[in-house]
Amino acid sequence: MTEIWALAALWLGLALLAALLSIWLKVANALSEILVGTAAQLVLGAAFGAAFLGADQAWIKFLAGAGAIVLTFLAGAELDPEVFRRKWKEATAVGLISFFAPFFGCAAAARWWLGWDVEASWLAGVAMSTTSVAVVYAVMIEFGFNATDYGKTVLAACFITDLGTVIALGLIFAPFTLRTALFVGGLGCAALALPWLTPRFFRRFGGRPSELETKFLLLFLFGLGALAGWADSEAVLPAYVLGMMLAGTVGKDHLLVRRLRTLTFGLLTPFYFIRAGSFVSVPALIVAPAAFLLMLTVKVVTKIAGVYPVTQAFRSPRKEGMYTTLLMSTGLTFGTISSLFGLSHGIVTQGQYSALVAAVIASAVVPTLIANIWFLPHHLLPKADEPDAGQAVSGQSSASQVPRS
Repeated sequence: MTEIWALAALWLGLALLAALLSIWLKVANALSEILVGTAAQLVLGAAFGAAFLGADQAWIKFLAGAGAIVLTFLAGAELDPEVFRRKWKEATAVGLISFFAPFFGCAAAARWWLGWDVEASWLAGVAMSTTSVAVVYAVMIEFGFNATDYGKTVLAACFITDLGTVIALGLIFAPFTLRTALFVGGLGCAALALPWLTPRFFRRFGGRPSELETKFLLLFLFGLGALAGWADSEAVLPAYVLGMMLAGTVGKDHLLVRRLRTLTFGLLTPFYFIRAGSFVSVPALIVAPAAFLLMLTVKVVTKIAGVYPVTQAFRSPRKEGMYTTLLMSTGLTFGTISSLFGLSHGIVTQGQYSALVAAVIASAVVPTLIANIWFLPHHLLPKADEPDAGQAVSGQSSASQVPRS
């Protein structure tokens, strides 16, 4: 156990360093964790060996996976049904163009500019089409946008985009089997039953020091995650669906949401974001940067070309529209999942996989960094006396920062 405790201390030390850097550099905490993970793997890996960080150890993979699941669930729970009913046209339009533009653009670039075969090109299109719910939600929490109609609309658009990614991956590459049918059936039953069961369970057993509400939610999230893995799907998909279905129950229980955030941001997501950053091989990108730079550039350019005009069609202010566009240009969870699916099924080579993963992770950093520095919609930030005003507001000038509670 000594090695495990020492490794846990190292990872949490990196998480603490990332949190301090996010304050000093005024960037979102999720981005600083990704960058710290990349730097740690580069420096510590060179000094002590590639396996020193232990990113592939089972317990670290579990904590990182749990972080992705709970973070995605919370993102779904933040979707206000009332806001979605009012903004569904905008969210759907932004979400669909955010998927289709990079999907076709990156697939064409991989096929005709990089010379990849047809299947690898389609896989590149799928991997680059995503928007990172994890990164966007973390940024929304960081600035307090999650409490605004704007933030809830952007999160809804993220769901539409990633739903397109999941469907495309399944239709193009994954055969529909009996396991798939059982998974869809199980998810459907849970989605129908839990909105009825959850509030009744919470009323009967909630409010106790034993935190029955958290255990109840984690039971279903991990159980459906196991069912998704068994069916060759991904655990974050049912987590997002359940979050949306329980938005009227969990999303309105502010104390429960705050406790889940403490668990998620305090322990779980640092493992997820730092681990994601550790997969970026800086030397490999320096030696062969063409595919990585092309995929990143085409993804961001096609997202901007597709999403920004849609935001203007819905009369979004220019600065706010560009901020939305850049957030929709991020990628992480489903992008890395799609890339790994392609590698494990022999669709892409190791080199192609490395380029895709690096481009996906870079898309989590570069657009968000630009958005927070130059396009942050300050007029949407919560005022000091609002409930979420205590959230960090990275990316602002010191004169315009919202005070912490």
